[in-house]
Amino acid sequence: MASDRFVFAHLADAHVGAWPRDAQLRGLLRESVLRSIAQVRVERAEFLLISGDLFHTPVPDPAEVAPVAAALRQLSIDGTRIYAIYGSHDYVAHKTSWLDVLAEAGAFAKVAPEAVRPEGARWTLPFLVDEPTGARIAGISGRSHGLDREYFGGVDSERFRAEPGFKIFQFHAAIEECLPPRLRAHIHGIARADLPPGCGYYAGGHIHVMYEDEGPGGGLLVNPGAIFGTSTPDLVYRQEHPGTQGLAIVTVARGRPSLRFFDPFPYSKLHIIDVNVTGRSGGEILTEMEVAARPFAGVGTNIIAHYTGTPSAAGLAALGVSESQRRFEELGMSLHPDVRDVAGVSAEAMPAMPESEIEAAGFAALSEETGPGAPWAAGPEGARRLRELLQELALPRGDGESRTDYVEARVEGASRLLGVRRVGPR
Repeated sequence: MASDRFVFAHLADAHVGAWPRDAQLRGLLRESVLRSIAQVRVERAEFLLISGDLFHTPVPDPAEVAPVAAALRQLSIDGTRIYAIYGSHDYVAHKTSWLDVLAEAGAFAKVAPEAVRPEGARWTLPFLVDEPTGARIAGISGRSHGLDREYFGGVDSERFRAEPGFKIFQFHAAIEECLPPRLRAHIHGIARADLPPGCGYYAGGHIHVMYEDEGPGGGLLVNPGAIFGTSTPDLVYRQEHPGTQGLAIVTVARGRPSLRFFDPFPYSKLHIIDVNVTGRSGGEILTEMEVAARPFAGVGTNIIAHYTGTPSAAGLAALGVSESQRRFEELGMSLHPDVRDVAGVSAEAMPAMPESEIEAAGFAALSEETGPGAPWAAGPEGARRLRELLQELALPRGDGESRTDYVEARVEGASRLLGVRRVGPR
């Protein structure tokens, strides 16, 4: 029986297990996720939607998974239904992920089918019914390299749209019309019109910045942003926009949804300082940083150092980053450098991408070197292709997968990413 009024929660991009080389930030991320799950109970939400990337990899460290899995399992036991789709990070076609394990254990229900579909094939969108509220819930999981974009073009949602009750569609893809200007050169998504029309709520994920908009034909279109973040730019953004994203709390009254946020970000444990490096030695930079960080001094404090300007010599060494990190450790604090805006260090900022600034700069430099001999590798789009090509070739061989099948899958994936049409038998 449908309910005239109910509350549900929506989160995305928790990325449990991210920051593998930084125990402090990994711990703060985990705490933020657990705080969000606890808030679902406080809000007396009927159900929780997880719109992808609950985990940072398909098989993260069990020590990171265990407390989150236990919290979700207890939430389910206490009567809150949990509906999840996979994101581009926590789903790989030929590997079993922790999401598979938790679903089999009854912690939540998987909403979206995971079958790999031939390009252009038509398929009928399945859905679940949340019996206590009468809500109909459907979705399309995210896939690495944006493979899920093809699925939107082939979906037949007519049966889903004809159903009575409040309808929800979960997805893990960028919506082109909702991308912030600074991300449009780096992220490719789907059009708003690619979503099935007629839903009351569109539960998005994937980009780490919140947006609230209108779906095709009406309905509330929401990406709640990252719970914590996976890169220094994410953390800077969260510090500069407090209270604007996190766990979405949605109240549905007579078929109309309204939105507010619970923000679990640990603002008191993370602070940003700005450091201008122009014409200064490493020692002078360190002195300035210590003065700027002094008001936040305390064991467990994390300092994000936003460097700007032109260093006195090429490279990171002139900034004295390593020495500064050692000094801050002696003071009981953890220093996290952000070098996006330092001339000659990182050619271009890559917000909301789960890689370090040094890695982003590396791909940009590789693109610059390779571009003249291979036009497909030139510019920001070429750097993206290089990154995706490396990720494709690094996928591990699955259990029971023959060497021939594994090589074939990698070649097929690389050919698709490069836009190469393969000739001959496959």
